[in-house]
Amino acid sequence: MPINRRKFVAFATAALVAPAVRSFAAERPIEAIAFDGFPITDPRPVFAKAEEIFPGKGAALSEAWRTRLFEYTWLRTLGGHYVDFWQVTEESLVFAAKASGIELAADQRDELMQTWLTLKAWPDVAPALKQLKTAGIRMAFLANLTETMLDAVVKNSGLEGFFEPHLSTDRVEAFKPDPRAYQMGPDAFKLPKEQIVFAAFAGWDAAGAKWFGYPTFWVNRSNAPVEQLGVVPDGVGSGMADLVKFVLG
Repeated sequence: MPINRRKFVAFATAALVAPAVRSFAAERPIEAIAFDGFPITDPRPVFAKAEEIFPGKGAALSEAWRTRLFEYTWLRTLGGHYVDFWQVTEESLVFAAKASGIELAADQRDELMQTWLTLKAWPDVAPALKQLKTAGIRMAFLANLTETMLDAVVKNSGLEGFFEPHLSTDRVEAFKPDPRAYQMGPDAFKLPKEQIVFAAFAGWDAAGAKWFGYPTFWVNRSNAPVEQLGVVPDGVGSGMADLVKFVLG
């Protein structure tokens, strides 16, 4: 169900609260959607694997891993030392294990990393993509993940034929929220950014997309609070059906 206004009151002032779900179709022509990786890809099996390998410690490891992973993407972009998301993911895992007091053997590290290539889409993805494609909406990933990682989830989930070529940040060697990353959307779709909805998974990515100028929808699956960065997404919902409503009405 869409997130209503009352749920936002605890997180932001009324002046900063975005409408939960409303259609942009009547306001401007939306021709395409640029997806972050995780509105489509369900990452939970990676963190379940961490708990399987390290019983009782997997949750702490996963939290430290997630945090350091995105900190590393931002630091590498700011410092001008880009490496792909696969390498960043592995390096942040090694750091997180050390910070959590976990001895991470090479085979355990490799098992956790390979889990990324087994991921599938969230259950609500395929029906939503079918609706959007039938309506003529063009779609592509615009994500930090490598092309190999994105190819894997498409293949694992039977989603071939829905997406145009992946817009991995490897193309521009700058992770989001760098504007060079978001610019891949207009360049690839050959559309003005105002006609491309950006579908974010994380609140910081929704803010980055708004700063760039995209009409932005936040697929807020974890019911997280709105980031306090001076912008809010144009729409918010808990799943892909809400995104469809936002785009198509």
